[in-house]
Amino acid sequence: MNKILVAYVSRTGNTRKMADFISEGIRFSGHDPVLKKISEIKNEKDLEGYDGFIFGCPTYHRDMTSGMKTFLFIAERANLVGKMGGAFGSYTHSGESAQMVFDTMEFVFKMDMVDLGALNLKEAIIDTPDGLKACQEYGKAVGQKFGS
Repeated sequence: MNKILVAYVSRTGNTRKMADFISEGIRFSGHDPVLKKISEIKNEKDLEGYDGFIFGCPTYHRDMTSGMKTFLFIAERANLVGKMGGAFGSYTHSGESAQMVFDTMEFVFKMDMVDLGALNLKEAIIDTPDGLKACQEYGKAVGQKFGS
């Protein structure tokens, strides 16, 4: 069983809901999710001991939050090369953040990212059956990259 960190930032609770649903998908795939707010991660040592990483951030003003930007600098120092990864986010109108985080993980950190790309959901969809299913399937897809 692999340990997968789901680290997120959420202002209104929508990205937190996505993180919860993604964690369920990870459990369904037979792995152990650990859910943390990015504010709980103070340095690169806090990222040790995980086999995979999924980072989540909502889009505000067509950008990721400043907290996520700071967190990504911490994560870069953790040397996540080759680790399994994914990224997700919620949005109301534009939705750039999740892809920015995904691209950073793939091209800067050189992580082995889930083939689905970034999961990006409009906030109105998150609490629907389709939103729940999309998040769970994303978590399962990251877990399945490890095999059974």
